[in-house]
Amino acid sequence: MSIDRPRAGVTARARHEPAHSQGGRKPRSYLNDVRRFAMLERDQEYHLARRWREHGDRDAANQIVTSHLRLAVKIARSYRGYGLPASEVIAEGNVGLMKALNRYEPETGFRFATYAAWWIRASINDYILHSWSLVKIGTTANQKKLFFRLRSAKSKIAALESGDLHPDQVALIANDLDVPSRDVVDMNRRIGRDKSINAPARSDGENGEWQDQLVDDSPSPETLVVEQDEKQHQLEALAQAIGGLDDRERRIFEARRLTDEPRTFDALAADFNVSPERVRQIDAHAFDKVRKAAKNFASRSPMAALPVSGAYAEFRSRPSRVIASRTPRVDSVARRGAA
Repeated sequence: MSIDRPRAGVTARARHEPAHSQGGRKPRSYLNDVRRFAMLERDQEYHLARRWREHGDRDAANQIVTSHLRLAVKIARSYRGYGLPASEVIAEGNVGLMKALNRYEPETGFRFATYAAWWIRASINDYILHSWSLVKIGTTANQKKLFFRLRSAKSKIAALESGDLHPDQVALIANDLDVPSRDVVDMNRRIGRDKSINAPARSDGENGEWQDQLVDDSPSPETLVVEQDEKQHQLEALAQAIGGLDDRERRIFEARRLTDEPRTFDALAADFNVSPERVRQIDAHAFDKVRKAAKNFASRSPMAALPVSGAYAEFRSRPSRVIASRTPRVDSVARRGAA
């Protein structure tokens, strides 16, 4: 049975009161309000919990939750150092309080406050982890534990400065928390709050924004156009070179060098009714003709007078290697050139 069901809707007030207090009322006013709810005796708490668990009595659930709102506030105030709105942290604590009531078994003999404290902390911890950064910080139980314990561990050794920790400090913290040193370094870099790249690089604002100092490693539009032209020129040179082969040379050349799975000399020898050695000779002769024709085509092209770089520079300097190792699937282009 869940306290979030409609018949227990009265407890939703506990969930939203802190958020409301941030607006029209001061947080201290909310704290005064929760102190007005009376604390429950053990027997009274036990009977109310039985009524809620067995009969779904929302009035009983409401009494238990409201009497423990001060517990959620007390625990939430211990998280003040994370820079999050107190009203939101208290609201998350109230969520954990209601989750605890849904799972509380009074027959175990423990007081509800003892059981609820764990759920309140878990709910607040999840909220802080999700609100701390746009990048997910803790995904495993050990990472979450390290996130909340690293700050106190740093304060013990007076490692309060920003930036990376000294290796000696990393070793001390890793030994104290019983975690790998690599995890300490990674988490210390993650716990820094997110910063906008539109923020001024300096306080006086003279050097512009941080984004003005970022280096774009992607190629410029001019480079992309040149590379596309170079690629197209390679295809034209290859098609022109293959066009100078006769039918048998072209078919053997394509079967050996322009397919994903080159055919063997024995298979081609059976197709052309010649010996495998003859196929090898034809293939070598055709490759030599293509290499020379491609080199001549590249030298006669208007692009030969332009500065070369990248793939085109490699093609002009080593056309045979480019054809042998970097030819794309150009079967259709080669056939059009041969025609």
